[in-house]
Amino acid sequence: MDDHPICPLCGRPIPPRARQSLHHLIPRLRGGKGGPTVLLHQICHNEIHATLSETDLAREFNTIEALKAHPRLQNFIAWVRKRPADFHSKTPGARRGWKRR
Repeated sequence: MDDHPICPLCGRPIPPRARQSLHHLIPRLRGGKGGPTVLLHQICHNEIHATLSETDLAREFNTIEALKAHPRLQNFIAWVRKRPADFHSKTPGARRGWKRR
């Protein structure tokens, strides 16, 4: 377990059996093609995209620190940290219509 990568959003290890994906810190469609990426749990990646638009991600939330500071993602992180490292569930539809910050 010590040699598994750590999800930079939630801080939990990412074991091989966990659903995972690469997140472009600047969305590809907003100029991030070939830019920096981070390996995340799939559930963490899904929550980012359910919470923020591509434009918001490109303009304001293009670092892990900025993502962690978003109030909705802070609530998600607190919740998901209590789950096993390989936990996954469906992310309900986009929540962007809610308060954005």
